[in-house]
Amino acid sequence: MKKVLFLIVVILINNVQVFALSAQSSVLMDLSSRRVLMENNAHLRRGMASTTKIMTAIIALEYGNLDDVVTVSYKASTVEGSSMWLKSGEKISLRSLLYGLMLNSGNDAATAIAEHIGGSIEGFAEMMNKKAKELGLKDTSFTNPHGLDDENHYTTAYELGKITCYAMENEIFCDIVNTKRKTIEGLENGINRTLTNHNKMLTLYDNADGVKTGFTKKCGRCLVSSATKDDLKLVAVTLNAPDDWNDHKTMLNFGFDNYIKFTGLKQNSYIKSLSVSSGMSDKVSCYAKNELSCAVKNTDKTEVKYSIPDTLKAPVIIGQKLGTAELYVNGKLTDSTDVVAGYGINKTSSNSFFDVFYYLSMELLSKFITIV
Repeated sequence: MKKVLFLIVVILINNVQVFALSAQSSVLMDLSSRRVLMENNAHLRRGMASTTKIMTAIIALEYGNLDDVVTVSYKASTVEGSSMWLKSGEKISLRSLLYGLMLNSGNDAATAIAEHIGGSIEGFAEMMNKKAKELGLKDTSFTNPHGLDDENHYTTAYELGKITCYAMENEIFCDIVNTKRKTIEGLENGINRTLTNHNKMLTLYDNADGVKTGFTKKCGRCLVSSATKDDLKLVAVTLNAPDDWNDHKTMLNFGFDNYIKFTGLKQNSYIKSLSVSSGMSDKVSCYAKNELSCAVKNTDKTEVKYSIPDTLKAPVIIGQKLGTAELYVNGKLTDSTDVVAGYGINKTSSNSFFDVFYYLSMELLSKFITIV
């Protein structure tokens, strides 16, 4: 019996990665597929402090104009907590406010953005919650744009990771959170400011490229970081982590040491030609709308499955969804993309010489280059 127990212990030691993280909740995710690579209490609701501002930035980028001129209210200039030192009545661009939001973690910038985009703190919070629902989040609730404590303001490490993965698909967001230092010029009665990013991971970790810090006494230290190595992009989240910098180094190192990026399909890559009836051409080429990829271990088994009809009926519109392609890792669905038409095909009722020449040419070209 003792020998059997000893063997079990050896197997566990050899196959289980043990971590000593300070975080009460944590998750490490592959940005491309949202695959969870490691987690602890990742679905437990907690306060998120200033990591809230990741969603604030998303709403500002999607609903605002970067060149908008914002007049700072008295309320915004006097909000408590971290600040970029806005003055009441000052005029400043939305672009500059976003740098103050994400680098200096300015609660004043968050309030000014909320009032400008949503009309009020409450109106902006509604927009944040609407976006959360669009992202499929069920354990996230926003009451403000800055993250000051509120019992109805919460998320989970997992859902904050999903919010961040979504945000990091926006190039402007990525540029802002990867900026270590930024000088912004005041407008009219404004002043010039030099902002320094509070996210020390940008200097502590070679491959880091974002994203946001946070702290309140109630929430503790919160941190979201991202890093890219060999085309593999990872997002790490910790909530209530006294030693968050070292937690994130450990998590990211684990990810890069144990996973590589596997690409099942590249964006716009040719998949196959489908038969078309009643059309100017009898075939149409289809392509992957987006990249199909995932972080995998060398021992993982990968498979791409297609759901595409054998035949179509004209008309076919360029970019029309024809089916789906799905990436499975060890039998579990991890990523998917639409399969779309590379060009359009009219019905045979159109018989102009130009139409015939065009569609036959597109079919020929599709065998050599991507048309999408």
